Amino acid sequence: MILTLWLADKSGRRLLLIVSSSAMALSLLVVSISFYLKVMVIAFSLGLGAMPWIIMSEILPINIKGLAGSFATLANWFFSWLVTLTTNLLLDWSSGGTFTIYTEVCVFTAGFVAIWVPETKGKTLEEIQQFFR
Repeated sequence: MILTLWLADKSGRRLLLIVSSSAMALSLLVVSISFYLKVMVIAFSLGLGAMPWIIMSEILPINIKGLAGSFATLANWFFSWLVTLTTNLLLDWSSGGTFTIYTEVCVFTAGFVAIWVPETKGKTLEEIQQFFR
């Protein structure tokens, strides 16, 4: 409030109204475009929706594929349940905070994949296993 009063005295009321409404319009345009284009759904479908299942089937040796695959499936469904359970609670706490947390998880995931997940396209199981040694 104090910053607004100071800015109003320095730059004028009209300019603040123009800057404020323009910035809000731009922010809302970005949000509305992402809803119309279903950016999140498309991004999820292209990567995190399917790729973990494909990579899991390619990197796990036959002798542990069943047990490890079962554990990975359990973890996937547990975290899906946890997100579903906590989303409304988090949104009640803070909409911005909720999506900041989700953003941080996505950034962590990108970093994790960049460091720890090997490229499996066109590689044998032995070549993939060399990555982990």
